[in-house]
Amino acid sequence: MAVVMYDLDGTLLDTAAEITQAVNLTLAEFCHAQVSQAQVRDWIGHGTGWLMKTAWQHTSGPTDAPWETVMERFIHHYEQTAGTSSRPFPHVLDTLRRARAYGVKQAIVTNKERRFTERVLERHGLADAFDLVICGDSLAVKKPHPGVIEHCLSALGATRGEALFVGDSEIDVSTARAAGVICWAVPYGYNLGRPIADAMPDRIVPDIRDVPTFFRH
Repeated sequence: MAVVMYDLDGTLLDTAAEITQAVNLTLAEFCHAQVSQAQVRDWIGHGTGWLMKTAWQHTSGPTDAPWETVMERFIHHYEQTAGTSSRPFPHVLDTLRRARAYGVKQAIVTNKERRFTERVLERHGLADAFDLVICGDSLAVKKPHPGVIEHCLSALGATRGEALFVGDSEIDVSTARAAGVICWAVPYGYNLGRPIADAMPDRIVPDIRDVPTFFRH
């Protein structure tokens, strides 16, 4: 069974603006300085908890607030902004439709928590577009642990030779490599500010439109 697994943020959807908004609303509540969208783009990929902690550490302001309280406010704000200003990258929606028409199973493997992932997918009309969605809190492990891909393949009845992983970051490439799966990478996403070529994916593609052709050989 052919399976393509996609990262979400930076691969399928450009979510940096709405994440930045949630981060800055949270920082403002605790009298911290604001961060730029460019900074947030470089911090996306490890999950929202790591991202918010990084933003907190990079800004000046009082540090006596309990971290649980800071994260509660971030969760509140991101639940409001998720899906409001994000946009699919070029050719994403058409590619998802074509891959499904070819009979390819499709999954998301993201480190974003499920509550935010589901909200973003729903607001973009993609809630039913995937056969499986694995989030950062779905399993006991998350990317770059190969277990997320292994779980995906097992759940969808696929082998490594029938699978493709498409991402935008070194985390994605490392995850796919550890799991023994071919990885394509797009150059426009979020990779901690570094060129994706440095991660040495199997192929760098300008966008995801060639994904269905991977399964036609």
